[in-house]
Amino acid sequence: MDTGQQQSSLCRRVLEELGLVSVYNSSTDVKLLCMQRFVRLFAYGASTLILVSYLEALGNTKTRIGLFMTLTLAGDVCISFFLTLFADAIGRKAILALGAVLMAASGIIFVVSGNYWVLLIAAICGVISPSGNEIGPFRAIEESIVAQLTAPENRSDIYAWYNLLGPAGTAFGMITGGWVLDYLIERLRWDYVSSYRVLYMVYAAIGVIKLMLTLLLSHFVESGKKQEQTRLRNGNPETAPLLNDETTPGTPTGSPHKKGLRALLPEISKESVSVVFNLSLLFALDAFASGLVPLSWMTFFFKTQYGLEEGKLGTVFFITSLVAAASMLVASALAKRIGNIQTMVFTHLPSSMFLALIPLRHQVQWSLVFLILRACTHSMDTAPRSAFLATIVLPEERTAVMGTINVVKTTAQSLGPVITGVLADKDHLWVSFVCAGILKACYDLGLLAVFKNKERERELAEQRRIEEEHEHEHEHRCA
Repeated sequence: MDTGQQQSSLCRRVLEELGLVSVYNSSTDVKLLCMQRFVRLFAYGASTLILVSYLEALGNTKTRIGLFMTLTLAGDVCISFFLTLFADAIGRKAILALGAVLMAASGIIFVVSGNYWVLLIAAICGVISPSGNEIGPFRAIEESIVAQLTAPENRSDIYAWYNLLGPAGTAFGMITGGWVLDYLIERLRWDYVSSYRVLYMVYAAIGVIKLMLTLLLSHFVESGKKQEQTRLRNGNPETAPLLNDETTPGTPTGSPHKKGLRALLPEISKESVSVVFNLSLLFALDAFASGLVPLSWMTFFFKTQYGLEEGKLGTVFFITSLVAAASMLVASALAKRIGNIQTMVFTHLPSSMFLALIPLRHQVQWSLVFLILRACTHSMDTAPRSAFLATIVLPEERTAVMGTINVVKTTAQSLGPVITGVLADKDHLWVSFVCAGILKACYDLGLLAVFKNKERERELAEQRRIEEEHEHEHEHRCA
């Protein structure tokens, strides 16, 4: 092999290791979903940077602000549960489009109104994120689509890049929002409320962009059942899933026909019920801990404790978000070698420890060091977790199960901000960091104890289903 061939082979191996080959070979729909995630998290990052400061500028106490976040997350639970539960039957594309419209509407309301309760309704319906991370139905639906359109061996790569674009979007949203605010406030001498509202105008505009990206999705993003209904209605035999894993062997075909509202409900196997129950308990513990220190409270901590202005805050969290995004590629490579569960635990546990240490030295240098160290590992469990969920449940259950788990996580997360608000009013904000780090460490150890061997069992079962399906298709062609 000459030097040119060796370099080409090495380059391909590097690209495969980074997951870029899988991304390049993925469908247009998968690429559009990744773009949607980036622009959505860009909007979340810009709005999260200012949420606490904006509400405080409107005359709200810290306890009242914490209650706002809790009620936002609690209200989002109801909307997310309904939309994800019926998304496969109503239409995934329609639900994503509706969410984009509500997102744009909420941004407009934040611009024109300063009423606490009006803003709360807008935050709930339009998915204003207190944490800078995903809330609402978008992620569950998108991850279900990605699993449907991606071969099992490529899922960890696709999920790594899908999830990487989340913190990358948050990073660019925060640094853009921070320096825009600095320009408006320091250079143009605008007041704080008017400056903050400019970012919510941007939030509304991004909702429109997300709607346009959603409308470009093809019918292949719909569930197998929905595509079959469309095929029968249009008389088009070409309308079938790209990866035919929604009608795998073992899926009940002779189940009683359901009518009315029951026809929209998904089937959940008895085996999956116990898995979902255990996962929900563990993820709820982790989400509650995250709710104690959402990104909006974290930025407020650095602003009040150390006097960092929005521009500097945006730069700090831009760096940490980019570090977190880059670390996801390492997680994908690790997951291929040691499995998703081990990758989730061994990367997330150090970040839990660093989170607890952020406020303890009461010096900005040390707090920033621990913040950056936490960023190096705290997002590395995200892509393996998505791949693990896609493997651990049956294909026809994915949207409902992922949505249910997200609802449980959001419910648990909603309890945290109000507690942090009370602590902040009493000048004990640092306590929330310590408690969150300890609880997250408990989650990591519990996940390892309960699910260490379960993933491999489901992977083997899915491989058998795919082999049986191929054999069935071959016998059908021969006949």
